[in-house]
Parts: sequence; structure tokens; C-alpha cells
Amino acid sequence: MARPRRIAVYGGSFDPPHLGHAMVAAWVLWTDHADAVWLLPTHTHAFGKAMAPWAQRVAACEALARRVGPGVSVCTLEGRLEGTSYTRRTLDTLAEAHPDCSFRLVLGADLLPTTPRWKDWDHIAAAYDPLVVGRAGYPPVPGRPTFPDVSSTAIREALQEGLDVSSWVPSEVLAAWEGRVTDRA
Repeated sequence: MARPRRIAVYGGSFDPPHLGHAMVAAWVLWTDHADAVWLLPTHTHAFGKAMAPWAQRVAACEALARRVGPGVSVCTLEGRLEGTSYTRRTLDTLAEAHPDCSFRLVLGADLLPTTPRWKDWDHIAAAYDPLVVGRAGYPPVPGRPTFPDVSSTAIREALQEGLDVSSWVPSEVLAAWEGRVTDRA
């Protein structure tokens, strides 16, 4: 019997997606932690976080997935689920819809302090084998790389000030996030 396809679900606001997100997705694939990475933009944040429109963030994630390459795609399930986006509900729905796959959750070390506030974190941790990656400015994760502390909030602030963010956000991702058409594939 063939092993199930291993899917790493990398959820987030992606407001906008950036170099740090791309590096994590590529690392997951390059180190064989999964057969595919599904970027999963949050539809309605459980903690009430204000975000750019969902379709805008999905388009930017699709551009980032193309930029990272084969094995990375965007999952829009949360746009079809009603109400607040809860990680457990999303992962359980994915597991039910794709019984031929095994799922694991990807999250940054910066989110670990918030997990006690997540709905059913103990179930998520038991059922979806979280793959925690390091993030600069937070305690290191043993055996995992520490990725740069690139912040979507800082990127939005830089954009509001008219600053160049090209070292943080690929041009085609920024164009998609800003709703501009780009000729790059």
C-alpha cells in the first residue's frame, strides 16, 4: 500500500505574503517534510485581526506559489467555510475531503505563545503533527532553521510611507497584492 500524500498546511493572514513565507514553504519541500505545501490564507481571523480583502490575499499567495515553484499551491477552503476561521475545523475538513493524504500544520515559533488561545490546540497538535519553524527574534526551535523576521505589518507600513519593499516581496507578489496585472509567470 502506498503511503498517503503528505501535505504541509501553511496558514496565515498573508497580508501580504513575503520572502519569509516563501523561504519556509521551499524549506519544507527541500527537506522532504512534505510532498506539497498548501498556503492557506485565513478568511475570517479567529482573534479579530483586520486584514486586506481575502481575494486580494489569495491572489498574492497564488503569485507567491508560482514564484516558489512546483509543490506549492493555494488552498481556498476557508473561503467556503462559514464563520470564523478555526484551524481545527479547517484541518479536519481537509482531512475528511482528502482521505488519501496526511496533513501537518506549519507554523512559526512566533505563534507558539498564542496556541493556548487556539480552539482545540491539543487536538491540532495530536492529529496534525505541527512543524514549527524558527523565526528571528524568538527562541530557536531545536533542529530547525531560524528564518528572517520579515513582517507583513512592517511591509504594509513601509508601503504606506512609499518605501521600497522589493527585498521583502517579489514584484509579481506585490503586483497581485496591489491588484495590478503583471506579465511575469
